[in-house]
Amino acid sequence: MRVRPAQRGDDAAIWSILEPIIRAGETYALPPDMTAADALAYWWSPGHAVFVAEDEGAVVGTYYLRANQKGGGDHVANCGYMTAPSATGRGIARAMALHSFNEARARGFRAMQFNFVVGSNQRAVDLWERLGFSTVGRIPRAFRHPSLGLIDALVMHCELSEVSDGVQKPG
Repeated sequence: MRVRPAQRGDDAAIWSILEPIIRAGETYALPPDMTAADALAYWWSPGHAVFVAEDEGAVVGTYYLRANQKGGGDHVANCGYMTAPSATGRGIARAMALHSFNEARARGFRAMQFNFVVGSNQRAVDLWERLGFSTVGRIPRAFRHPSLGLIDALVMHCELSEVSDGVQKPG
């Protein structure tokens, strides 16, 4: 597997990953009826560096990296990751996360923060915790899940100096 910068020629493959996740409405606070053009415009927003994960030449995941905030908060990175539903459980998200840590450090970021991790997305929460993230906040009933109703969203944070290859350094 390799993770590389995305190109606009990857849009169809990226949309094939984004669409089922957006339509399901279970893990991202995006409108489930979002059009391909709007979803791709969001993913490729100004300030986003977009990457794809390839396995045997097929795009199986994508992520973006950006500053979490502007000005005084621009030393903290933020990312959004999506793995093709057909590729879950194969280490794609972990590989993209490790790539994003290195890419963020190379771009001068000191930490990474996820502002809105849907609390029922246990696979993601478990992965982020294994990679050294801590839950630093909980937003009660912030996400309207299509089958679970109102559930909490988590704010998760990690100092990039405290992780190396996804293994938290002793503190």
